[in-house]
Amino acid sequence: MKRNVSVIQDADGNNIVMINDIAFKGKRSVEWSDVEKYLRQYVGDIYRIAETEDIIYIGTDLPDEYSGSNYTKHIKGTIAKAKANAAQAIPEMIEIATSKTFEDNKKNKHSRHAKNGWYRYDTRFALPVYDENGDVERYNVFSARILIRHASSGKMYLYDVLKIKKETSKSCQE
Repeated sequence: MKRNVSVIQDADGNNIVMINDIAFKGKRSVEWSDVEKYLRQYVGDIYRIAETEDIIYIGTDLPDEYSGSNYTKHIKGTIAKAKANAAQAIPEMIEIATSKTFEDNKKNKHSRHAKNGWYRYDTRFALPVYDENGDVERYNVFSARILIRHASSGKMYLYDVLKIKKETSKSCQE
């Protein structure tokens, strides 16, 4: 699938990943199996966070976790569609990530894959809103946290995108 994504800056100089196409459409619900299949194209890729220069790997666990996590199972409507379509901008969302925080591993089930704990970063992305003629009316801006697992190998892997929130005070006009 061809990506139509770019990074712009808002009026405050903060980066936003502009996603210019809606790849995962639907009136009712998201087909998470399609999102999972789409995410497989990133497995094996490596990206760098500009702010920290951390190297982030995309492992084989990302597609399943992103599309089937407890967080994903509980989101609906606009937030679910935003997460599904954010899959198109994984590289750029990693690159513009800011505000690194660390958390020790608390769950036994992750003791093997996240032996060195978890990192969270803030990121932002925008999705188009179309009018009745199919023209872009505006962009809705979303904030999110990217969750990175720190493996025993010392490598850092993208694990999920969480806490997606629509920024109600801002929308990007085209």
